[in-house]
Amino acid sequence: MTPPASSCPTQLGPLLARCRLARGWSQRRTAAELCTAAGVPTLSRHEVSRWERGRRVPGGFWLGWLAAVLGVPLVVLAEAAAATRRAGATGATRPGRATAAGTRPAGRTGPGRTGGTTRGGGARATVTR
Repeated sequence: MTPPASSCPTQLGPLLARCRLARGWSQRRTAAELCTAAGVPTLSRHEVSRWERGRRVPGGFWLGWLAAVLGVPLVVLAEAAAATRRAGATGATRPGRATAAGTRPAGRTGPGRTGGTTRGGGARATVTR
């Protein structure tokens, strides 16, 4: 599917979602197709969701496979990824940075990470009585 040309660059997330839905695929199916094509068994539908919501922007490796699997020219996806990065969609969601609302996002905890409720990266012990 080739998305329509426009004067302003499209954000990557909505573009990926439109291309996926045009094929009638779920996020799970898209992840499975990407895993099969790339030979990497570890991509989940959760990562596809993060890309579509603008929480993360895929790097060059996955952009290439997304182009192949979704039938979109790589240059279109690369331009959309660059537009998303310029818009700062991912900058506000990194641990340790303030979000647009001025609050810190809940992130993973552990050495060098902030934003969670546990200390030292370990799980909280629960006592059952």
